[in-house]
Amino acid sequence: MQFLEKLKPLGLLALRLALAATFIYNGYPKLAEPARWLKEFPNMGFPSYFAYVSGILDVFGGVLLGIGLFTRGAALLLAIEMGLVVVRTKLPTAGLYGFAQYEFQLVLCAACLALMTTGAGMISLDAFTFESRRKSSKKSRAKD
Repeated sequence: MQFLEKLKPLGLLALRLALAATFIYNGYPKLAEPARWLKEFPNMGFPSYFAYVSGILDVFGGVLLGIGLFTRGAALLLAIEMGLVVVRTKLPTAGLYGFAQYEFQLVLCAACLALMTTGAGMISLDAFTFESRRKSSKKSRAKD
């Protein structure tokens, strides 16, 4: 199974791109049609301005996941958002046994938590910008 370890960057890239597409697809309507969502969010138990917060977080968080920049922070915020959706809107109406009502949001939350803990992987802007700095600082410390 050691050969699968070499595929980890591709797996993380696939996960990031799938999450990015999902969040952008679901967040864009909140920004494109705010009147509808400003009415809908109070019905879900949130202040109406959360429609903007959710839309911005979904779209820009999705973009950050897709390009792999500030991945851990974006994934954390998106996981919190999905956790809130499950706890505040889905569980009270569906109950614990109504799993079909909240499985989508739960999977998104778990996937974001996985990205938060593992990072973006080698095929990302995080690796290009932050990992190269770490390597160069380690080399300069080793020379001293």
